[in-house]
Amino acid sequence: MEAPLRVVDLDRPLARPTMDLALGTSPHVAIGLAAFPVAVAVEEYDVLLTAARDAPRPWVTCADPRATADLLAQVVADRTEAAVALVQVLRMGPRLRPHERLVAESLAYSVLQGGAVFRHWLTMKPPSPARPSTQPVRVTRDGGRLTVTLDRPRVRNALDAVTRDALCEALAVALADPSVTRVDLRGNGPSFCSGGDLAEFGTSDDPARAHLSRLCRSPAAHLARCAGRVTAHLHGACVGAGIELAAFAARIVAAPDTRIRLPEIGMGLIPGAGGTVSIPHRIGRHRTAYLALWGGELTASQAVSWGLVDEIRALGAAGPRASDRPSPHGLSTDVQGG
Repeated sequence: MEAPLRVVDLDRPLARPTMDLALGTSPHVAIGLAAFPVAVAVEEYDVLLTAARDAPRPWVTCADPRATADLLAQVVADRTEAAVALVQVLRMGPRLRPHERLVAESLAYSVLQGGAVFRHWLTMKPPSPARPSTQPVRVTRDGGRLTVTLDRPRVRNALDAVTRDALCEALAVALADPSVTRVDLRGNGPSFCSGGDLAEFGTSDDPARAHLSRLCRSPAAHLARCAGRVTAHLHGACVGAGIELAAFAARIVAAPDTRIRLPEIGMGLIPGAGGTVSIPHRIGRHRTAYLALWGGELTASQAVSWGLVDEIRALGAAGPRASDRPSPHGLSTDVQGG
């Protein structure tokens, strides 16, 4: 099957096809490219590329838009099902409420888990021995301030089922107690969070049950409910779930060594820890689609320029009190109570 892709040179207006992606029904991934941002119906494209420096959202600045479009085209050809599912879920997002978007993401993720591409990826990945932790999440409280720390430093705070459940329990404290006025989300060790634990990837042979489990025990859903009180402190690798969960926070502070990446498309999947909900809220669906299809690393400075991160601050450095105020990035109205 030919890759469902449309690459449009927007510097040639007469060559622009008529595309209706507004309802999210097209099976094509639509990429537009131009030397400089041009007036275009942005809802008809999934990614917009330009060579212009510091291009405004939704455009992505790259040295060679044509070469970047070719790279993305190859990704679409190699990971067709995941690429199409990604852009369709992202297109639906603006019409759904946050919890509905989490359901749509999980449904698409489960379908892809049963696909041939992901199953092939599983056979090719190196074995990853399970390294469980007795206390994968530490919770401390100082007055109205709750600090939740991922504490699996040996595996760069990779999220396994036990860690996911412990994180849900920690966040439930904030949801149940309105006297908790601030939640700090941190990671112990060299990285904030390296994503899902590869030792558990593919261990469930029932995608339908996996979908139900994601909905019943969802750190993303908890974070969406208390987002206005959460500050995420990033450092080192923030891969997959490591940025997807953090992006729900009203404020994100990143150390200079922070490196952000969404690798799921390469596995034949889409972001499945809430990334199609949290990240577009900060940077829009076009840049989210680019970040996921590209699969490369975003630096802390690039993340700040896009609005994915609010501030760069060295680990342990005390910022000004003004920096502790919530930013306008909180995903939804804060819901207090259980």
